Amino acid sequence: MFEALTEKLEGIFSKLARRGIVREKDIDEAVREIRLSLLEADVNLKVVDELTGRIRERAKGEKVLKSLTPVQQVVKIVRDELVRILGEKDRSLELKKRPSCIMLVGLQGSGKTTTSAKLALFLKKRGEKPILASLDPYRPAAGEQLIILAKSIDVPYFVGRGSVKDMCGELLNHAKDKASVIIADTAGRLHIDEELMEELREMKEILKPDEVILVADAMTGQEAVRIAEEFHKKINLTGIILTKMEGDARGGAALSMTWVTGVPVKFIGVGEKLKALEPFHPDRMAQRILGMGDVLTLIEKAESVIDEKKALEYERKIKEAKFDFEDFLEQLRAIRRMGSLTELLELIPGFGGMMRKLPVKITDEDLKRVEAIILSMTKEERKKPWIIDFSRKRRIARGSGTTIQEVNALLNQFKTMEKLLKELKKGKLPFKFLGGGI
Repeated sequence: MFEALTEKLEGIFSKLARRGIVREKDIDEAVREIRLSLLEADVNLKVVDELTGRIRERAKGEKVLKSLTPVQQVVKIVRDELVRILGEKDRSLELKKRPSCIMLVGLQGSGKTTTSAKLALFLKKRGEKPILASLDPYRPAAGEQLIILAKSIDVPYFVGRGSVKDMCGELLNHAKDKASVIIADTAGRLHIDEELMEELREMKEILKPDEVILVADAMTGQEAVRIAEEFHKKINLTGIILTKMEGDARGGAALSMTWVTGVPVKFIGVGEKLKALEPFHPDRMAQRILGMGDVLTLIEKAESVIDEKKALEYERKIKEAKFDFEDFLEQLRAIRRMGSLTELLELIPGFGGMMRKLPVKITDEDLKRVEAIILSMTKEERKKPWIIDFSRKRRIARGSGTTIQEVNALLNQFKTMEKLLKELKKGKLPFKFLGGGI
């Protein structure tokens, strides 16, 4: 997400930092480069002009130019202006009545049905009782897909047939005592037409939803912005969910959407899995774009997969230097449940830029190989790795589809970690771990 834009902005700020004294012409050059980077990221032209105009005006102030840390001041200005463009404050779902209703709208192929299941899972984890409803009488496959998704997350479902009036009436009766939130997946078209809008207006009149949310494909860039404008004009949207933000979406749609339409982005889809839906926080997104990481999102992801009692147990074992391969395997699986390794590292301040510069990349496949090696060990070997001799290493390598060298590398890394934990237990840290040795 935003990798190319982040890399360019980091380069611009590094270049500015190398100058030492920052003058007005340096600010002009930096703003010009920021403008080009935003345009290449497919950000709306009006948004780019507004954003860079305000950055230039604020960065040229005497307070910045005469500051002891002018580059940090410029970065802060860029961050503040990005937050303003992205919508300034978080806009969570507003579910006023029970059962509440969320209408998902959008064009065919934008990912509405999958997103409806993602949203259902998100709400279920927060204590709601959602029901998934397919209100698309034209595509039987949409109803079938919704049933499969509903069963996979264990939530009730409803598939409408017949006229809009019949479908909506039946849904409201069906959901009355079964759910606290109705998620209505509506029909889409390959293009915007008046027939589609009339149907949606009729549904809205009957369902009286608290939220009318557009599901837009971020990969379509400025086309997604135009679609959002059209839908908002016709049916008055309350929010937007941007899908496929994990791909090479260039970020332009996310950066342009709220400023152009006046409609807040409420969620972003960051993967194909049903748990890959994140609430949209303008301040956190601005930090990600600038390569500052997003620690709060990382903490939330960790809390969602790591049990509090387990966390305290791991803490005790680490303090007592009794952390073994069984514990390591559980932690590894927890990390994989949180998302892709690349995505997680991007959330740690400073790690995103560092990982991009490494000649060898650490990938999810590397984690799978480590897991395979540990799973090929016996329970005794995981508890007592020092008993693993050459013949055991050969068996482990053969069982995990790896090499003896890879098994050795993992065992050596584990020994280093053990040594570090023992030194920490004594209350001291070897000089080499502080960067003073090899």
